[in-house]
Amino acid sequence: MSDLLDLGPDLLAPSGGTGRHAFEGCVERLATAIRLGVYPYGSTLPPERELAGLLGVSRATVREAIGALRSAGMVRTTRGRGGGTVVDREPAVPGSEPAAAEARRPELLDALVFRRVVEPGACFVAASTPLTTADLDALHAAHDEVRTAAGPAEHRQADARLHLVLAALSGSASLVEAVTRVQAAVHEMLLAIPVLPVNIEHSSAQHAAIVAAVEAGRPEPARQAMEEHCDDTAALLRGLIR
Repeated sequence: MSDLLDLGPDLLAPSGGTGRHAFEGCVERLATAIRLGVYPYGSTLPPERELAGLLGVSRATVREAIGALRSAGMVRTTRGRGGGTVVDREPAVPGSEPAAAEARRPELLDALVFRRVVEPGACFVAASTPLTTADLDALHAAHDEVRTAAGPAEHRQADARLHLVLAALSGSASLVEAVTRVQAAVHEMLLAIPVLPVNIEHSSAQHAAIVAAVEAGRPEPARQAMEEHCDDTAALLRGLIR
């Protein structure tokens, strides 16, 4: 993860206008960051002072939110020198949580329509943006993590991180927020269906095409490749989620 873009600031930034209280909003954003692997299993969350700045809330609110995550078994706190809040939630295995997605099927499937707009657009903007060597290194590192993931659970989180890195390369915090929303929904849906090797193969080829187009600075092919990727995933999810 050391070569990846620091996704925390954009992902945790307060969105405004959500109608949620500060505490509930903090819990949601931190939990989403953990589920999508921005803060993977065994990693340490930023210090309370830093999280308060990123989330736009008080340290007391951060402390309360971390307490809620601890009660839910998502983090644990270590004391003493080098201590901190450590992510204690292992990545979920695809196919392990069908009931949750089935209960929210209409809402989740609606997110696929939103995704079809924002993710191809984010790739178009990323490919239109002059990228630094560090940006390209982050993109390649994220792509490599997907290709070399140790198992289905790790692959699912690495896949989500690649999509978030592509959004971050657009330079737009609003796009990162939008892509985070749809990736959270996609993540929930993919945990409801089994891993399908043929789909993983197709997805890998599409990821390679997306990354190549963004790296080459070709906005239209980048957009088209992501549209194809979104369409195939949407077809699979609509077919398999009851």
